[in-house]
Amino acid sequence: MIRVGLLFGGQSAEHEISVQSARNILAALAPERYEVVPIGITRQGQWWLADPEWLTQASPQKLPPFERGITPVGVLPGQGLVQFRKHQWEPLPLAVVFPVLHGPRGEDGTVQGLLTLAGLPFVGAGVLGSALGMDKEVMKRLLTQAGLAVGAYHCYRRGQAVDVARVVGELGLPLFVKPANMGSSVGVTQVCTAEELLPALAKAWQYDPKALVEQAIPGREIECAILDGDPPQASVPGEIIPQHDFYSYEAKYLDAQGALLKMPADLTPAEVAQVQALSIQVFQVLECAGLGRVDWFLTPDGQWIVNEMNTIPGFTQISMYPKLWELSGISYGDLVNRLLSLALGT
Repeated sequence: MIRVGLLFGGQSAEHEISVQSARNILAALAPERYEVVPIGITRQGQWWLADPEWLTQASPQKLPPFERGITPVGVLPGQGLVQFRKHQWEPLPLAVVFPVLHGPRGEDGTVQGLLTLAGLPFVGAGVLGSALGMDKEVMKRLLTQAGLAVGAYHCYRRGQAVDVARVVGELGLPLFVKPANMGSSVGVTQVCTAEELLPALAKAWQYDPKALVEQAIPGREIECAILDGDPPQASVPGEIIPQHDFYSYEAKYLDAQGALLKMPADLTPAEVAQVQALSIQVFQVLECAGLGRVDWFLTPDGQWIVNEMNTIPGFTQISMYPKLWELSGISYGDLVNRLLSLALGT
């Protein structure tokens, strides 16, 4: 029996999505092979030992409080996870941890560093890969250096003066403004007029002190999932066709009709091979491990432009990562098994 710590919740704006993802993973783990220990992180950053039944019943719209009748959990460097029982800390033995945390303080290397100090193997990228995958501005710089195409952009720190006329003159309209360190389209605004730029930046700065102003790229939105190995594998690519103005947070996770998912994407064999190879290259350039999803724009003239890399993609029922692997011949349950095996080195 393998004891798995399922780490979910967190302090980011993607808290509810993490709960949904964790619930699906819990249901996929065979009870005869795995003993699952759900560990919830509150919005305030407290770690609690959650009951599996609680997680099974949790709803994304109305989450019961983690604090109700459950045990505090902590991390002691060199001693792993511990639980507070009978007025003292006791070991909480785990073979491996599956972090299902999206966004800052979960997907950005912070939790990965904590688990590394605790001596616990975990699913997914380490400290460096997680940090690079989260910071979109640093990501773009590294990908550009590696010869991969990224869209034109400007980067502004909170409070920095912005020459609106220059930005619009260089990047055109519409524009997209987003926090540099955030995922799932949280804090993203589509800017259609020059007057909308500064309010959009103010909104993005609410989530991160650094914000990107990106050129709108005409083209199709293609996604490709990566599963680590020797060598890493790329899934059959899929296509997102947003039914809103753009692929928003609601369209991704809360509105089942928010986007059409074409799986597989309508691509030629040569285009499929090209995006798979490029996606593996992105995965390796950004020092990723375990899993990842690379999002692309395919322009009308056939150019592949990297949008972003996700080191802990969603695992909800409508998430692209598990759907793409199912299409590629790996079921949800087998996918979770493979990720845990990679983390354990088995």
